[in-house]
Amino acid sequence: MKFVADENIPLKVVDRLKRAGVEIKSVTELQRGLKDEEVVKISASENAVIITFDKDFGEIIFRKLMKPFGVIILRIPPKSVDYIFGCLKWLLTESEIRFERKLVVVREDKIRELKLD
Repeated sequence: MKFVADENIPLKVVDRLKRAGVEIKSVTELQRGLKDEEVVKISASENAVIITFDKDFGEIIFRKLMKPFGVIILRIPPKSVDYIFGCLKWLLTESEIRFERKLVVVREDKIRELKLD
């Protein structure tokens, strides 16, 4: 599974996930300042799941009716690079969640999955 990290995901987290075997790239590596709608287009064209702290992606999906491959919205406190990395490493490599065609909202105490089809 491929992932694309929004600009609000620290590059140190992205680099550590790459070293942990996750196929991920950062929007920052592609082009700084991309609009969220452009990130959705990248997700759809590359079959990559977006990872973001930005809840605006929900609006893009449900109000603007754009269809990303999948979206993970982190609603956890960005306490530190280690904390964000630990949460994402578990989510992407150890959980049994399938992210394609879903909006997955991750909180400290629960994970909610909504189908996008």
